[in-house]
Amino acid sequence: MTVEQIIIKPAITEKGTYLIDKHKYVFYVRGKSNKAEIAKAIKKIYKVDAVKINVISGKGKMKRIGRTRNFTRLSDYKKAIITIKSDQKIEGFESVKE
Repeated sequence: MTVEQIIIKPAITEKGTYLIDKHKYVFYVRGKSNKAEIAKAIKKIYKVDAVKINVISGKGKMKRIGRTRNFTRLSDYKKAIITIKSDQKIEGFESVKE
């Protein structure tokens, strides 16, 4: 797996936009990636230094198909909350000011 394939997409949520003011950014990452690989990917793609990385693994939700009792399960996911240095910023993210 290359460095560019580790970060799937940014998680643009209400809570995530409030964390930008604290220099924290939330990304969906590949399920088998670890903190060291995530730090390398962030440094290469966004050219910022990660101070701290928290990883959250989640189970996929159960979804019903049609009107019958057939259920399927969505894919599991993994999110990374990345804290960067206070003098750095990732372009393209908007913070929400109250």
